[in-house]
Parts: sequence; structure tokens; C-alpha cells
Amino acid sequence: MRLILLGPPGAGKGTQADFLIQEFKLAHLSTGDMLRAAIKAETPLGLAAKEVMDRGDLVSDEIVCGIVSERLDAPDASNGFVLDGFPRTIPQAETLDGMLAEKDMNLDAVVEIRADADILVDRIVKRAQESGGARSDDNEEVLRKRLDVYEESTAPLVAYYREKGLLKTVDGMQSIDEVKAAIRSALGA
Repeated sequence: MRLILLGPPGAGKGTQADFLIQEFKLAHLSTGDMLRAAIKAETPLGLAAKEVMDRGDLVSDEIVCGIVSERLDAPDASNGFVLDGFPRTIPQAETLDGMLAEKDMNLDAVVEIRADADILVDRIVKRAQESGGARSDDNEEVLRKRLDVYEESTAPLVAYYREKGLLKTVDGMQSIDEVKAAIRSALGA
């Protein structure tokens, strides 16, 4: 099973990715993890990413897509994967389509975890208060900015994948177990 998880910050993508990985024995393809691994391994793409990140700039689509492509070639990804944090834009999605076609792979589904932005902000602010503010991005101003970026750049992927017949939408405002059950049902598992 080859999946993409979409949803705004705080919607529970990480929690649900962990569930999918365990349930279906899939590789977890997180772009953040992939970038860190490529940098640590000092691959050519990793060194290029490190140079960009050391300047404080965003890593280009070319580098991110190259790292994703390399990761798709890893043996564990051949059994299926969950892409988490990629693609983030339509151009990245189009590049991913080309990569998968070259590797003779298809996506099985794109799972959108839909969530209300105002409730997410309340949830994250509450989490920060309960945990003593452990995460630097657990404040309302940063979260609202991340939600705006999601709406502008990533939300158009919903329509893109709906048109391809791959989109499965679940209500992310339910309990964790209810969201798991909804994803399982949406995937026909």
C-alpha cells in the first residue's frame, strides 16, 4: 500500500502515520527525517541540503524531490509506504507522479485528515499549556502562520488528488481511535 497523508498542522498526521506504519507494515517516508538522514550520510543531495539549511534558506524542490526519489528506492519502501510532509505543493505532486511512474509504482490513496483550524489552535495551545510549552511551535501565532501556509500551498493538493480519484477524506476532529477506524474503513481494510 502506497499512501500520502494530508492535513493541516496539528490534525494528527504523525499519530495516524504511526498507526498506518504498524497496521500495514509500511515504510514511513517523512521528508524531515529523510533530509536529516541524507545530511548525516553525507550523500551529494544531503550535502547540498546542508549547505542551503546552514544559510537559513528553504531546501529547494529539486533537492527534496531527489531525496524522496532516493528513499523510494530503499528496499523497505518496495513493500509500501506512507508519505508524510510530501508533497506540499502541486509542482511537488507532479514531480512525485513522474518519479513513481519511472519506478513503476502507483499511489493507492491520499488520506486527507480534515480539521477545523480554530479548534486545532485551541487544541495546540491547550497541549502547550499542559506540557509546559515543550514545543517551540506550540503557540497560537506560529500555528496560525503554519495553517495559512498550509491553506495557500498544500490545501490545493486536495483537489488535485480528488480529480485523480485517489482522495479519501476523514474527519480529524474525532478521537484518535475514531480517526484510525475511519482511515481503516476509507482504505477498505
